[in-house]
Amino acid sequence: MNKTILHIDLDTFYVSVERLLNRELQNKPLLVGGTGDRGVVAACSYETRGFGVHSGMPMRMARELCPEAYIIRGNAGTYSKYSDMVTEIIKEQVPIFEKSSIDEFYADLTGMDRFFGTYKYASEMRDRIIKETGLPISFGLSGNKVVSKVATNEAKPNNRLLVDKGLEKSFLAPLSIKKIPMVGDKTYQTLRNLGLRKVQTIQEMPIDVMQRVLGKNGAIIWKRSNGIDNTPVIPFCERKSISTERTFNRDTIDVVKLRGILIAMTENLAYQLRRGEKLTACISVKIRYADFNTYSKQLRIPYTSADHILIPKILDLFKLLYNRRLLVRLIGIRFSHLVSGNYQINLFEDTEEIINLYNAMDTIRKRYGDKSVLRASGMAAKTIGRMHNPFNGMPPVVLAHRKQ
Repeated sequence: MNKTILHIDLDTFYVSVERLLNRELQNKPLLVGGTGDRGVVAACSYETRGFGVHSGMPMRMARELCPEAYIIRGNAGTYSKYSDMVTEIIKEQVPIFEKSSIDEFYADLTGMDRFFGTYKYASEMRDRIIKETGLPISFGLSGNKVVSKVATNEAKPNNRLLVDKGLEKSFLAPLSIKKIPMVGDKTYQTLRNLGLRKVQTIQEMPIDVMQRVLGKNGAIIWKRSNGIDNTPVIPFCERKSISTERTFNRDTIDVVKLRGILIAMTENLAYQLRRGEKLTACISVKIRYADFNTYSKQLRIPYTSADHILIPKILDLFKLLYNRRLLVRLIGIRFSHLVSGNYQINLFEDTEEIINLYNAMDTIRKRYGDKSVLRASGMAAKTIGRMHNPFNGMPPVVLAHRKQ
C-alpha cells in the first residue's frame, strides 16, 4: 500500500491571527514579537519580507529595514486558542495526525484513497478550516513527511500542492538546497562553498561524499534530497497531566523557602490549567532527600483550577510528607486526571472579588508572561519550569500572600 502523508501549515500564523482580531491590519506590513530593543521577530507578514525581514531577526533591525511596519507584542494565549480550534477540526477529520508545532500538522491518509480521493479530501478539510477559523492555510501531499513539507512551502501562500508518487526527485531537483529540511544557514554555507546550489546536484552525488563532508547529517540530507524519508507520523495525544519540579544546587532544610517554592509552582501550574481550559482532580507532591530517597503523596479532589483551593491542599500534602529533618534535594508537584472545562464558582465560598481577581491576573499573564504576577511568598522560586516570560521588560506585580 502506498503511503500518503499530508503536511498542513497555517500561513504566517501569528500575523494571520492578529489580522483576524483587527481587520485594519490586512495587507499592511506587520511584525509580531518583543517590542523592546532586545526583542526578536516571532513572525512577519509577507509584505515585510521584501525588505529583508525574517523571523528570528532582532526587532530593532527589522524596524530599520521596514520602518512603516506595524509592530504588535503578541499574545501566546490567543494563538493557542486558534491553534486548538484547528486541532479539533483535524482530529475529527483524519485517523492519525501529528501536531509538530502550534501551527504545523502532519496527517497519515494512507488507505483513505480507497474511499476518498486523498487530495480532494485534504482540500475539503482545508476549506473547512478556512471557513470555521478564518485563517489562511497551505498543504502539501506526497508519499512522505519531508516531500510534503517542502511541497507546502512551495504552495504558500494559502494554496495546496500534490506531488504524485514517483515524481519526488523531479519535484525537488530544481529547488535551492536551502529548501531541504535540516539545511540551516551553516550547512547551507558549507554546501555553497563546495559549489552546490540546486538539489539536483546533491541527487547526482554519491551518498558517501555527503557523509565525508557533513558526517551522519550528510547521509540524511542526501536521502531527503532524493525524496527518501521513512519518518512515521507520531499520533497526537492530549496531555493527561502537568508537573514541575526543582532540584537545588545546594540541599536545603529551609522550610519557609520550600513552602514558598511550592506556592509559586502551584500558582503557575494552576494558571497553565486555566489557560488551557483544563481542570485537575488529582494532585501530588514529591520530595527527594539528600540521600536520594524519594517520597510522594497524592490526593483526589473535586475538579478545579483555582489557586486558593490548590495551594492549601499542596501545602497540606507537603506537611504530611515532610516529617524528617533531612536536607532536601528536590521538590515537585503534579496535577493529573485532567479534563477540559473552566473553573466553576463555589457559591458558598467564592466571592465575585476573587473571581475577578483571577480574571485580572490571567489577563496580565497572557499579555506579559507567566511570571508577571506573583504571590509575595513565591518570589523565591526564580527558576522553576514554566515560569517563563517570553516578553521581557515588565517588572512583576507582587501579591501579598495571606496565610491559609
